[in-house]
Amino acid sequence: MEKKKAEAIIEAVLFTMGDTVEIKKLAEVLELTEEETQELLNGMQKRYEKEDRGIQLTFIEKSVQLCTKASMYEYLIKVANAPKKMVLSDSMLETLSIIAYKQPVTRAEVERVRGVNCDHPINKLLEYDLICELGRLDAPGRPLLFGTTEQFLRSFGVKSLDELPEINPLQVEEFRAQAEEEVQLQLDV
Repeated sequence: MEKKKAEAIIEAVLFTMGDTVEIKKLAEVLELTEEETQELLNGMQKRYEKEDRGIQLTFIEKSVQLCTKASMYEYLIKVANAPKKMVLSDSMLETLSIIAYKQPVTRAEVERVRGVNCDHPINKLLEYDLICELGRLDAPGRPLLFGTTEQFLRSFGVKSLDELPEINPLQVEEFRAQAEEEVQLQLDV
């Protein structure tokens, strides 16, 4: 297949999907190997950068997405309504951190680490599409298992969970102490 046509097909698929597409799936559509498809994608990304285009390819794990460059945001908001900004409270960030590092994890496990009820933070994180239900644990009551989403990776600027910083054991103890203080404050009220 001609390179220009293959790149046009990639752009059409990525633009239409509006979300990540597995490189393996693109290779099947193009009837190319994954390596050949990856080479095409790398070439497209370099050209977008060189030509200072308003779009870019974002690679997340073994998938790719066509995105608007962050530097174009100020122009986008002049046309569209400003997007709803996600605000993460300390309790939501703590809950998200536990899920990110321990996934798949149940609500009870998150609450055991935090020492407080996590219904609200988990519901908000689900609403923001930062976490999702991964299934159920094969245990009494069949509790839900939670894990992070591609939106989590995009929001925090990492391509895979392997890029998350290592957690310091002292920080874990600090988080636990803060959670215990939070519980005590709630009991005192």
